Amino acid sequence: MIVLRYSLNKGIERWYFMLNLLYIIVKTVFVNVLKDFGLENGKWKMENGKGKKFPSMEAQAVTSNVVLILDYGSQYTHLITRRIRSLSVFSLCISGTSSLKSITDLNPSVIILSGGPHSVHAQDAPCFPDGFVEYVEKMGIFVLGICYGLQLIVQKLGGQVAIGEKQEYGRMMIEVVKDYGALFKGKKIGDKQVVWMSHGDEAVSLPAGFEVVARSEQGGVAAVANPAKRFYGLQYHPEVTHSPEGMELLRHFLFDICGVAAGWKMEDVMEEEIKVIKSMVGPDDHVICALSGGVDSTVAATLVHKAIGDRLHCIFVDNGLLRYKEQERVMGTFERDLHLPVTCVDASVQFLSELKGVTDPEKKRKIIGKEFISIFDAFAHDLEKKLGTKPTYLVQGTLYPDVIESCPPPGSGRTHSHTIKSHHNVGGLPKDMKLKLIEPLKLLFKDEVRELGRILDVPVAFLKRHPFPGPGLAVRIPGDVTQGNALDILRHVDEIFIQAIKDGGIYDEIWQAFAVFLPIKTTGVQGDQRTHSNAVALRAVTSQDGMTADWYYFEHKFLDDVARKICNSVRGVNRVCLDITSKPPSTIEWE
Repeated sequence: MIVLRYSLNKGIERWYFMLNLLYIIVKTVFVNVLKDFGLENGKWKMENGKGKKFPSMEAQAVTSNVVLILDYGSQYTHLITRRIRSLSVFSLCISGTSSLKSITDLNPSVIILSGGPHSVHAQDAPCFPDGFVEYVEKMGIFVLGICYGLQLIVQKLGGQVAIGEKQEYGRMMIEVVKDYGALFKGKKIGDKQVVWMSHGDEAVSLPAGFEVVARSEQGGVAAVANPAKRFYGLQYHPEVTHSPEGMELLRHFLFDICGVAAGWKMEDVMEEEIKVIKSMVGPDDHVICALSGGVDSTVAATLVHKAIGDRLHCIFVDNGLLRYKEQERVMGTFERDLHLPVTCVDASVQFLSELKGVTDPEKKRKIIGKEFISIFDAFAHDLEKKLGTKPTYLVQGTLYPDVIESCPPPGSGRTHSHTIKSHHNVGGLPKDMKLKLIEPLKLLFKDEVRELGRILDVPVAFLKRHPFPGPGLAVRIPGDVTQGNALDILRHVDEIFIQAIKDGGIYDEIWQAFAVFLPIKTTGVQGDQRTHSNAVALRAVTSQDGMTADWYYFEHKFLDDVARKICNSVRGVNRVCLDITSKPPSTIEWE
């Protein structure tokens, strides 16, 4: 502070001098204190995306509500994501071996380490990156380890994990052994509950600061906690329905312990995605959208159209692998109900000629993905001539399950060794594709997409359509899809099956229903004559998100009526089978 000299008497000058000196002292001390807490040059200094907190501030006052799941290969990992989102909290799942930067860039407030099939003692056992523990402790991030995740925490923080004397699988009873309301809300010592376990190793010695909160009937560690470090662990799966009180524990952990706010809504997703699309697509750019006639691509198209208007150009490709009268029905819906400008391209000959003789399901998917892209490129070229500018983006309705199923599990050591299957939206795209991708739904599950479509005013009847795979009937005909008249037979069988389901008033109870053409012939008797004809299978499942599914329990009379109608109406079929396999162990589609 500059002191202006005035013609003042000596007394006044001394007062000015003393006030200025006092101001300088106070300012210096106060600024240094603020610097210690992160305020410099009028702004809070950020460290790894977060500012330092005053000691009196609650640790729950985090800058992010993202709950990050590190996936270590459990078949239930996706359920953790779903359960958390059902609580109106946004969650993401990434590989458990992701880099520290990948984790810090997401700025999570809570990190959950999933279960997995590995042993922490294995040489190639997957693990969080170096610096992870230091990072979460420094940033005050809460960590919850589930099964393998618990064992990872115990081992890496100085405890000991050993092969259990008694392995624990399936439903087990656990008992609270410490009055620890911080983890088991409302529970007291001696209270019991049923949980779902699946582990062979167990924690036998805990790191410093950790305490056993619950044990199994066999005496094994079932839950641990270290509130000071904000590390918690469960040796069971709270995310599955077989753990009846699991959702309550997750709710308590997120809201009461971690202080996460439940504010994630689908309306927010819509607004955010529209902003992203607008920022990605330039004011003069044009976009192509591949419409399949399914819910995913339709909702994606409607969302992009809301963002950029008439600069969206939709294309519907008949690849020769569609259902009965699909082109006619879908195009009518696009024009009559959705008012989307759609160009229909009949490329059935192109697709089927490329697929002739191909029996490997992965090759079929790759071929179909490649042919789709070549058509989109050609469509973009034609648009360039018409518009005077070349479209630069391609919209696809890729969903989160597509991404998850197309990624190898951590710890496999190989790129695609355990990939369930390559979705043509994810693994079937050529590396030299000229169009850039826009995938506005890639972090959403199917039921979330339907909710988004409802907000976007997509007709309810359309949103209720059963999922149809991108590769179409190619994945419902094991082997060569061009063999004989397999496609025509399958279309007719599928139409009879689906219409019967609709007539029976059970269509909305079923997640997905379809027919499969089996590459075998069986002996039959039709019209008093011996036949050697084709067999077909019927498949119907119930599910929430397509990641797990159970087969639908039809009434016997329904099955009898459908089987009779198929054999009597479709020439070349003399046997109807019913697929009663859940997912897992099988996938919903046959290929």
